[in-house]
Amino acid sequence: MTDSDETSWIHWFCKQRGNEFFCEVDEDYIHDKFNLNFLDSNVTNYRCALEVILDLNSGSASDAPAEPELEASAEKLYGLIHARFILTNRGIELMLEKYNKGEFGTCPRAFCQGQPVLPIGLSDNPGEDMVRIYCPKCNDVYIPKAARHSNLDGAFFGSGFPHMLFMVNPDARPRRTKQKFVPRLYGFKIHQMAYRTLAEIQKDMTPIGEIDTPSHN
Repeated sequence: MTDSDETSWIHWFCKQRGNEFFCEVDEDYIHDKFNLNFLDSNVTNYRCALEVILDLNSGSASDAPAEPELEASAEKLYGLIHARFILTNRGIELMLEKYNKGEFGTCPRAFCQGQPVLPIGLSDNPGEDMVRIYCPKCNDVYIPKAARHSNLDGAFFGSGFPHMLFMVNPDARPRRTKQKFVPRLYGFKIHQMAYRTLAEIQKDMTPIGEIDTPSHN
């Protein structure tokens, strides 16, 4: 952390390049131990990492882990707390504001016409997959456009977040697009049969010698 001492760790972390998908979790939420149940089993140096997030100084620097290791633990712990926080009314409110501003980017699909997207995880278990972006218009997921966002763990956003947001705010969900791309050649639609391989065609052709002939016995 390089900013002034007056800047909270949470504010500093969320302003770092590559962390734009995060919202600032309320410290009151983190202070409530009920909201942190079972997270200590997923994060090494849990107690020290929590103190870093909350800008607390325990005064036990002698047994503190190395700074890079501690920062990594703090970032992981914050990410897991964030995944829970954005399912609350307050968290949804903050993320909806970012969504409406297009801060998560737009859908790369041409027919979605620049529809804003939301971050989503394909797994709720940390370390399994990176964050993806979910488009509510085509109901599909994509890799974030910026490489710096592709390095974020998907578990820091969770697999159910976008759906919870639209359940709480149904008016924010766009109408699903029905427009689909239709392949054409010289103005004519291309039939699916045109894409069959030679092997598929040969497989469907029954050799003459194998055609059953009636018995004359």
